Amino acid sequence: MADVAAKAGVSRALVSIIFRGQPGASEGTRERVLRVADEIGYRPDSAARLLARGRSRTLGVMFTVHQTFHADLIQGIYPEAERLGYDVLLSAAAPGRSEAKAAEALLSHRCEALILLGPDAEAAYLDGLGQRAATVSVSRRVPHARVDFVHSAEGKGVRQAMEYLVERGHRRMVHIDGGRGPGSAERRRAYRAAMRRHGLESEARVIAGEHTEESGIEAGRLLLAERNRGQALPTAVLAGNDRCAWGLLMALTRAGVDVPRDVSVVGYDDSHLSHLMPIGLTTVRQDAALMAQYAVRFAVERLENPELEPREAVLDPKLVVRGTTDTAPKTLT
Repeated sequence: MADVAAKAGVSRALVSIIFRGQPGASEGTRERVLRVADEIGYRPDSAARLLARGRSRTLGVMFTVHQTFHADLIQGIYPEAERLGYDVLLSAAAPGRSEAKAAEALLSHRCEALILLGPDAEAAYLDGLGQRAATVSVSRRVPHARVDFVHSAEGKGVRQAMEYLVERGHRRMVHIDGGRGPGSAERRRAYRAAMRRHGLESEARVIAGEHTEESGIEAGRLLLAERNRGQALPTAVLAGNDRCAWGLLMALTRAGVDVPRDVSVVGYDDSHLSHLMPIGLTTVRQDAALMAQYAVRFAVERLENPELEPREAVLDPKLVVRGTTDTAPKTLT
């Protein structure tokens, strides 16, 4: 502002008045000051202005690199935050960069609230974050933590997928577990319950895995190795998430297994890449846009009323049928 004032031949105080849109300057002076500011490339520092008032109006979002569903959530967070008058700052957890480091970076940049996408940190740490700043956990529920939660009804989504497969004659259905990934425990329990409900408990099998393509590839290699030893392939596989399903598809198709004629594959998330593959992935859809809206609203509402008790939004998932599923094959190979 001092540079603008010097070039325009006015006081810095008058420049400040003009930038704030307050009365006190003639129209000619106002136009001259704004023209000079444009010429020298001056832009008001809104962040500094807010900090001077004790507010940053910034929401910090922690996400995990390579998790495509997190990208879908972030896409929904921006417009809702902007609608409510907040900026968004991103910080990634990645190999070599822990969730704690990602979250602390957001706090150090004066974010007023945190939105954690699929956090894997210990419950005690998340509770501590909730004591320090308004915090929302998306896709993971942490009981007894002072954190708001937004997630889909995991069990309901798995039940939809399993009912669909059973109706199409599938009996040998395997589940690739998501390990410690968000929603994994609920999805695993729902798979086992569905197998029991249909009298298929003896056929139930959970393969240890993670929410990564590599996990799906390894599970595929395991099933193929068993086939080479004379064991039949399952007729259907419910993967822990879409990324795992993609890895499984790669392993199976490279080995000459026809999907879905020989094996049906179902994912979970319906991330934006699910329908862009050469063969569209049948998957359980989580409404990323609606989850993002709830997360932003919860964060902002807690900023306005810090004494709110922890809240929870549970959204309905929906099975989306595409090209990776079909009726069970007549014979097992």
